[in-house]
Amino acid sequence: MVDVVVLLSTLTVQDSREPSTQRDSIGVVSADTKLAKKATDISKERAIFGRQTKCFAIRTKMAVSTTMKAVYLPGDFQCNIKDIPIPSPADGQVLIRVHASSICGSDIRVIYGKRDPKQCEQPSNVVCGHEPSGEIVEIGNGCDSVQVGDRVVLYHIVGCGRCAACRQGYMLMCEEADMPSDHTKHFKAYGWQRDGGHAEYMLAEEQSCIKLPPFLTYSDGALIACGFGTAWEALSRVNPSGRDTLLITGVGPVGMAVGVLARAMGVPKIYGTDASQERLELAKAKGVIDVGFDVTKLTNQDIVTAIAEVEEQKDRLADLKGVSIAIDCSGVAAARYTALLCTKRWGRVVFVGEGGSVEFAVSPMLIHKQLTLHGSWVTSLPGMHDLVDFCVQHQLHPDGIVTHRFPLQQAHDAYKTAALAQCGKVVIEPNS
Repeated sequence: MVDVVVLLSTLTVQDSREPSTQRDSIGVVSADTKLAKKATDISKERAIFGRQTKCFAIRTKMAVSTTMKAVYLPGDFQCNIKDIPIPSPADGQVLIRVHASSICGSDIRVIYGKRDPKQCEQPSNVVCGHEPSGEIVEIGNGCDSVQVGDRVVLYHIVGCGRCAACRQGYMLMCEEADMPSDHTKHFKAYGWQRDGGHAEYMLAEEQSCIKLPPFLTYSDGALIACGFGTAWEALSRVNPSGRDTLLITGVGPVGMAVGVLARAMGVPKIYGTDASQERLELAKAKGVIDVGFDVTKLTNQDIVTAIAEVEEQKDRLADLKGVSIAIDCSGVAAARYTALLCTKRWGRVVFVGEGGSVEFAVSPMLIHKQLTLHGSWVTSLPGMHDLVDFCVQHQLHPDGIVTHRFPLQQAHDAYKTAALAQCGKVVIEPNS
């Protein structure tokens, strides 16, 4: 612990579901509103509020830790918490105090469990987590689009900035991405090739920061960072409207995000399939789907017939039955097959779920039905900006699908819960 002189600005955060609170630039909240008003009067424009509801003027000596706690995933379902130095931002970088960092399915699939050397894309010596949201507490030289106190969500990949993909905002498709990780000069993903968000603080590039409007919470931002961004990109491929019906195969967190956004886009009827009855019930309870099908109890033909009956199309030709849009969020071969089979003529299908394979008869299932099949991978930086605006315009809180929240010290429990694949989104709150 060291004594330093700090200058922190007061930030008012309004969550539509909670009363307005005063936060200092490192997120400490005073629940005593009278004390908050007194402190504001004293400092005129800025004040800092301590955890014991003591207030101080803007220039205050206070104890600041030089270390922070961070989570590492060495594989084999292990989760290690270490004390490491708090980093300092270099030119063009910012230091973020992380308030919410959610767990992605790719973390579970590739990093957390039994690692496949052919799939393992991340060394074990970086802080994990690529879905962070937090508050900027320090900026490096050259940063002019953000300032201390800004609430931000991060686009979780940094590219070279020069190739065609980067210039379009698709840094995840940077030309350097195909190089071995130890040969890439610029391409780095938070939580994969560089330290991520499962820590009390993290460094980020200024260009990665997207400002979080007051309406959205930190956990909203964490979900936008990847899962909802992935859903947004998939839906942008097929432009859903009130004329469509939608099937989501796999109603985990990404599948639920697809349903939330599609509903806001006007889709009136949404079906879902999953091998987990718990997730189907959760998706229905959240209003994400209208009808759920447990694939452990039903065949593909059962699902096709059930959808046709709901759509009152059972007397039509077989290839006219079905939904107009199907999006697979599972990455499972059987679910991908179901998505193609249940889509009617001229329909649109999107494969989002990572991994695996699928085999099907191309002529009857794709060509003769005149289907359009898309592959979609996460989203772009401009796409994430659009998603943030969409959530505000439609008054959507992505964190409505969060079912579990854990402090950083319980990261192991958080990963165990997410790996069971029986819940909604799991969020780690490092500074809770």
